[in-house]
Amino acid sequence: MIGQMFENSRLSMRKLASDERGATLVEFGFVAPILVVLVMGVFDLAHTQYTSALLNGAMQKAGRDLTLESAGSQQDTIDGQVINIVSEVLPNTAEVDLEKLSHFDFSDIGQPEDFNDDNLDGICNNNELFFDMNDNGQWDPDRGQAGIGSARDAVLYTATVTYPRVFPMAGLIGLDENVTLAASTVLRNQPFDEQDRTLETGNCA
Repeated sequence: MIGQMFENSRLSMRKLASDERGATLVEFGFVAPILVVLVMGVFDLAHTQYTSALLNGAMQKAGRDLTLESAGSQQDTIDGQVINIVSEVLPNTAEVDLEKLSHFDFSDIGQPEDFNDDNLDGICNNNELFFDMNDNGQWDPDRGQAGIGSARDAVLYTATVTYPRVFPMAGLIGLDENVTLAASTVLRNQPFDEQDRTLETGNCA
């Protein structure tokens, strides 16, 4: 009797081992998470690229609008247009930061304010004389002055967009939960007046 039970158990195990019903479901269970993350990743990348293209296009148009003589009174309108264009494809919690820095010339963009490096340490300190090119009373690593400046000034206009990812896959593959995009345009104001090159000086702390 025990032998018969053993034989029946062996036959049942053999049948179970050869039974392939449900194998597809099990295989899909292994593949599905990877497939879902891959699909969401593709859509997330596509959304990011589309948003970046919209942002760059909006900045280029804003750059052209800001070169006009009437730009001084239209800054809020131009800024609003940039924000409205990118906001159409972004979550409500997205943040759009706009910055305008005016410079005397294109070569000044991204450059620090000049100073007399008396101790040759490459740092503005020890009461060294500096040229306050942006007129804010302190030495700055970027000599740009906030705003669009005046006649003939070169302006660096930058937009930075930060928003939570549209597709919830960041935590699954170790990405940041937020996306940050930036776009810049450089323009020169129309020469409807003369540039003011008057410079104040100060002393570094």
